[in-house]
Amino acid sequence: MNFPIFTTGLMMGLSLIVAIGAQNAFVLRQGLRNEHVFPVCLACALSDAVLITLGVTSFRQIAALLPWLDPLMRFAGAAFLICYGARSLYSALRSSEALAVQEAGASGLRATLITCLALTWLNPHVYLDTVVLLGTISTRFTGHEVSFAAGAATASFLFFFSLGYGATLLRPIFLKPTAWRVLETLVALTMWMIAFKLLR
Repeated sequence: MNFPIFTTGLMMGLSLIVAIGAQNAFVLRQGLRNEHVFPVCLACALSDAVLITLGVTSFRQIAALLPWLDPLMRFAGAAFLICYGARSLYSALRSSEALAVQEAGASGLRATLITCLALTWLNPHVYLDTVVLLGTISTRFTGHEVSFAAGAATASFLFFFSLGYGATLLRPIFLKPTAWRVLETLVALTMWMIAFKLLR
Protein backbone atom coordinates (compact mmCIF):
# COMPACT_ATOMS: atom_id res chain seq x y z
CA MET A 1 0.00 0.00 0.00
CA ASN A 2 1.41 3.38 -1.06
CA PHE A 3 0.26 5.85 1.62
CA PRO A 4 0.81 9.12 -0.37
CA ILE A 5 -1.25 7.72 -3.28
CA PHE A 6 -3.86 6.40 -0.82
CA THR A 7 -4.10 9.93 0.60
CA THR A 8 -4.45 11.38 -2.90
CA GLY A 9 -7.32 8.99 -3.59
CA LEU A 10 -8.90 9.90 -0.26
CA MET A 11 -8.76 13.64 -0.96
CA MET A 12 -9.99 13.25 -4.55
CA GLY A 13 -12.87 11.06 -3.38
CA LEU A 14 -13.90 13.59 -0.74
CA SER A 15 -13.70 16.52 -3.14
CA LEU A 16 -16.06 14.80 -5.59
CA ILE A 17 -18.56 13.40 -3.08
CA VAL A 18 -19.06 16.46 -0.86
CA ALA A 19 -21.10 18.35 -3.48
CA ILE A 20 -24.82 18.17 -2.69
CA GLY A 21 -26.73 15.69 -4.77
CA ALA A 22 -29.69 13.35 -4.74
CA GLN A 23 -27.84 10.62 -2.87
CA ASN A 24 -26.41 12.96 -0.22
CA ALA A 25 -29.77 14.64 0.33
CA PHE A 26 -31.38 11.24 0.88
CA VAL A 27 -28.73 10.16 3.40
CA LEU A 28 -29.12 13.47 5.25
CA ARG A 29 -32.88 13.02 5.40
CA GLN A 30 -32.55 9.47 6.73
CA GLY A 31 -30.08 10.66 9.37
CA LEU A 32 -32.43 13.41 10.50
CA ARG A 33 -35.28 10.92 10.76
CA ASN A 34 -33.00 8.36 12.45
CA GLU A 35 -34.42 5.84 10.01
CA HIS A 36 -32.31 2.90 8.75
CA VAL A 37 -29.18 5.06 8.96
CA PHE A 38 -26.58 2.28 9.07
CA PRO A 39 -27.90 0.20 6.12
CA VAL A 40 -28.40 3.34 4.02
CA CYS A 41 -24.87 4.61 4.69
CA LEU A 42 -23.44 1.14 4.08
CA ALA A 43 -25.36 0.72 0.81
CA CYS A 44 -24.11 4.09 -0.48
CA ALA A 45 -20.51 3.47 0.56
CA LEU A 46 -20.40 -0.07 -0.84
CA SER A 47 -21.96 1.09 -4.10
CA ASP A 48 -19.30 3.77 -4.42
CA ALA A 49 -16.57 1.23 -3.66
CA VAL A 50 -17.84 -1.08 -6.42
CA LEU A 51 -18.04 1.76 -8.94
CA ILE A 52 -14.62 3.14 -7.99
CA THR A 53 -13.11 -0.32 -8.45
CA LEU A 54 -14.86 -0.62 -11.80
CA GLY A 55 -13.55 2.77 -12.90
CA VAL A 56 -9.99 2.12 -11.83
CA THR A 57 -9.87 -1.29 -13.51
CA SER A 58 -11.94 -1.07 -16.69
CA PHE A 59 -13.86 2.15 -17.45
CA ARG A 60 -12.26 2.55 -20.90
CA GLN A 61 -13.34 -0.89 -22.03
CA ILE A 62 -16.89 -0.38 -20.77
CA ALA A 63 -17.35 2.90 -22.67
CA ALA A 64 -16.09 1.30 -25.87
CA LEU A 65 -18.27 -1.81 -25.55
CA LEU A 66 -21.52 -0.10 -24.45
CA PRO A 67 -21.96 3.24 -26.25
CA TRP A 68 -25.72 3.14 -25.57
CA LEU A 69 -25.27 3.03 -21.80
CA ASP A 70 -24.78 6.77 -21.31
CA PRO A 71 -28.08 7.99 -22.87
CA LEU A 72 -29.98 5.14 -21.20
CA MET A 73 -28.67 6.05 -17.75
CA ARG A 74 -29.29 9.77 -18.32
CA PHE A 75 -32.97 9.37 -19.21
CA ALA A 76 -33.72 6.68 -16.62
CA GLY A 77 -31.98 8.73 -13.94
CA ALA A 78 -33.82 11.92 -14.90
CA ALA A 79 -37.21 10.17 -14.81
CA PHE A 80 -36.52 8.75 -11.37
CA LEU A 81 -35.29 12.07 -9.98
CA ILE A 82 -38.35 13.92 -11.28
CA CYS A 83 -40.66 11.43 -9.56
CA TYR A 84 -38.66 11.47 -6.32
CA GLY A 85 -38.60 15.27 -6.33
CA ALA A 86 -42.38 15.34 -6.74
CA ARG A 87 -42.73 13.00 -3.77
CA SER A 88 -40.51 15.24 -1.64
CA LEU A 89 -42.50 18.33 -2.60
CA TYR A 90 -45.71 16.51 -1.71
CA SER A 91 -44.22 15.70 1.70
CA ALA A 92 -43.34 19.38 2.16
CA LEU A 93 -46.97 20.34 1.62
CA ARG A 94 -48.42 17.76 3.99
CA SER A 95 -49.58 18.36 7.53
CA SER A 96 -47.12 19.09 10.33
CA GLU A 97 -47.86 15.76 12.02
CA ALA A 98 -46.61 13.86 8.97
CA LEU A 99 -43.30 15.67 9.08
CA ALA A 100 -42.54 15.15 12.74
CA VAL A 101 -39.34 13.36 13.72
CA GLN A 102 -41.39 10.90 15.75
CA GLU A 103 -42.57 9.44 12.46
CA ALA A 104 -39.12 7.87 12.00
CA GLY A 105 -39.40 4.18 11.17
CA ALA A 106 -42.57 4.60 9.08
CA SER A 107 -40.74 3.51 5.91
CA GLY A 108 -39.73 -0.13 5.69
CA LEU A 109 -36.09 -1.14 5.31
CA ARG A 110 -36.68 -2.79 1.93
CA ALA A 111 -38.42 0.25 0.42
CA THR A 112 -35.77 2.57 1.88
CA LEU A 113 -32.91 0.54 0.41
CA ILE A 114 -34.59 0.31 -2.99
CA THR A 115 -34.92 4.10 -3.06
CA CYS A 116 -31.35 4.53 -1.85
CA LEU A 117 -29.94 2.16 -4.50
CA ALA A 118 -32.04 3.75 -7.23
CA LEU A 119 -30.75 7.21 -6.30
CA THR A 120 -27.24 5.78 -6.50
CA TRP A 121 -27.30 3.49 -9.53
CA LEU A 122 -29.72 5.51 -11.69
CA ASN A 123 -27.74 8.73 -11.26
CA PRO A 124 -25.28 9.24 -14.15
CA HIS A 125 -23.38 11.80 -12.04
CA VAL A 126 -22.32 8.94 -9.76
CA TYR A 127 -20.78 7.16 -12.75
CA LEU A 128 -19.13 10.37 -13.92
CA ASP A 129 -17.49 10.90 -10.53
CA THR A 130 -16.55 7.34 -9.65
CA VAL A 131 -16.05 5.49 -12.92
CA VAL A 132 -14.94 8.22 -15.31
CA LEU A 133 -13.18 10.90 -13.25
CA LEU A 134 -11.57 8.69 -10.61
CA GLY A 135 -10.86 6.06 -13.23
CA THR A 136 -9.08 8.63 -15.37
CA ILE A 137 -7.08 10.07 -12.47
CA SER A 138 -6.00 6.59 -11.39
CA THR A 139 -4.15 6.12 -14.68
CA ARG A 140 -1.54 8.58 -13.38
CA PHE A 141 -0.52 6.06 -10.73
CA THR A 142 0.51 3.04 -12.79
CA GLY A 143 1.19 0.11 -10.53
CA HIS A 144 -0.48 1.79 -7.54
CA GLU A 145 -4.10 1.79 -8.69
CA VAL A 146 -5.13 -0.33 -5.70
CA SER A 147 -3.82 2.30 -3.26
CA PHE A 148 -5.66 5.06 -5.11
CA ALA A 149 -8.92 3.08 -5.27
CA ALA A 150 -8.65 2.19 -1.56
CA GLY A 151 -8.24 5.85 -0.65
CA ALA A 152 -11.21 6.94 -2.78
CA ALA A 153 -13.41 4.15 -1.37
CA THR A 154 -12.39 5.08 2.18
CA ALA A 155 -13.52 8.65 1.44
CA SER A 156 -16.99 7.35 0.60
CA PHE A 157 -17.27 5.38 3.84
CA LEU A 158 -16.07 8.34 5.91
CA PHE A 159 -18.39 10.80 4.18
CA PHE A 160 -21.62 8.80 4.17
CA PHE A 161 -21.35 7.60 7.77
CA SER A 162 -20.39 11.11 8.93
CA LEU A 163 -23.34 12.58 7.05
CA GLY A 164 -25.83 9.98 8.22
CA TYR A 165 -24.88 9.98 11.89
CA GLY A 166 -23.78 13.62 12.02
CA ALA A 167 -27.27 14.63 10.95
CA THR A 168 -28.47 13.70 14.45
CA LEU A 169 -26.77 16.87 15.72
CA LEU A 170 -29.22 18.86 13.62
CA ARG A 171 -32.26 16.98 14.85
CA PRO A 172 -33.33 19.62 17.45
CA ILE A 173 -33.71 22.12 14.60
CA PHE A 174 -35.92 19.69 12.70
CA LEU A 175 -38.31 19.17 15.58
CA LYS A 176 -40.11 22.13 13.98
CA PRO A 177 -42.38 21.13 11.08
CA THR A 178 -41.28 24.24 9.16
CA ALA A 179 -37.69 23.02 9.06
CA TRP A 180 -38.84 19.67 7.64
CA ARG A 181 -40.86 21.45 4.98
CA VAL A 182 -37.85 23.54 3.99
CA LEU A 183 -35.66 20.42 3.81
CA GLU A 184 -38.18 18.49 1.71
CA THR A 185 -38.56 21.48 -0.64
CA LEU A 186 -34.77 21.77 -1.02
CA VAL A 187 -34.55 18.03 -1.71
CA ALA A 188 -37.23 18.34 -4.40
CA LEU A 189 -35.49 21.32 -6.03
CA THR A 190 -32.14 19.50 -5.91
CA MET A 191 -33.62 16.41 -7.60
CA TRP A 192 -35.27 18.48 -10.33
CA MET A 193 -32.15 20.55 -10.91
CA ILE A 194 -30.07 17.40 -11.42
CA ALA A 195 -32.76 15.90 -13.69
CA PHE A 196 -32.79 19.10 -15.79
CA LYS A 197 -29.02 18.94 -16.20
CA LEU A 198 -29.24 15.30 -17.26
CA LEU A 199 -31.84 16.08 -19.93
CA ARG A 200 -30.00 19.06 -21.41
